[in-house]
Amino acid sequence: MGFPLGDWIDAHAGVPHNLGASGMVGSLRSVAGSLARLPAPDPDRLRRRLAVGVGVPSDALFLTHGASEANAIVLHFLAGKLRTRLGRAPRLRVEAPEYPPIPDTGRVAGFRVVGSGGSADAAALSAPRNPLGTPVGDGELDDLADGTLALLVDETFREFSDRPSSARARSPGRWITGTFTKAYGGDAIRVGYVAAPPESVERFASYHGLVTDRVPLHSVSAALALLRDRRTILAESRRIFRSNERALRDAFPDLPPLGAPVWFDRGVDGDRLARRAVRAGVLVCPGSYFGAPHAVRIGLTRRTFPVDLQAYLAVRKSGR
Repeated sequence: MGFPLGDWIDAHAGVPHNLGASGMVGSLRSVAGSLARLPAPDPDRLRRRLAVGVGVPSDALFLTHGASEANAIVLHFLAGKLRTRLGRAPRLRVEAPEYPPIPDTGRVAGFRVVGSGGSADAAALSAPRNPLGTPVGDGELDDLADGTLALLVDETFREFSDRPSSARARSPGRWITGTFTKAYGGDAIRVGYVAAPPESVERFASYHGLVTDRVPLHSVSAALALLRDRRTILAESRRIFRSNERALRDAFPDLPPLGAPVWFDRGVDGDRLARRAVRAGVLVCPGSYFGAPHAVRIGLTRRTFPVDLQAYLAVRKSGR
């Protein structure tokens, strides 16, 4: 059993037209060849390679078993730290629509989650935004962090573009997470990371060592292989995404520039449309999972996307 959005996707993954997936697993032909040639496992080397790519010192980069774990341990670390400092339950600003495990994990960690406009002690978001697919500029991050003591930025989708990581600024209180599960299609290897801000590296290192298990050596080797072949894999991943974005723009000319292979189709009864679509063999994700019921999320990650999109549009138009 997973979380509701994940359960919805998994329960209907076998439909003919899958527009529910947000990652490239199964779509990248270059990944199998890369994983067939594994280098020797070296966790320290993997940390160094990731740290260079993110733009932080290697001692500020911590390995995890994916972005969900990375977000969870950061949120629990911050909740405990802020509760001690403030003497009350800290407030976490999360603006809807947002990837549901971010606010839900914040609540489990002990935060009181508030929306936009409310005063907050910390803030969290996905950047690029999931489910909107839109990039997030540095100014937007600064605005979201205004008045807070910490900002968690989930950069799960960042490598679908050349945009550098926000971690490079080394801003106080700014935490960055990432993973191999989207642009690399590396779901099976279960590798992610946390980039901690300078003032928290030492304390977080102790916390990370206590609450996480080491990443398996096979996964370390697989991650190093994907990084070795990064240019080829990301070129293929971005090519599929941008081709699908063009097909989506043909159907929706007002489509904003996308930074991630997801899009939020608004102005519909999301739950009803998603149920009708599944009955017709099309998988989309109800917007209610993201805190916005009048929308559905569409993924642009499959090679069959143009055909799948036409099947979705037929359901959307039918209104049955």
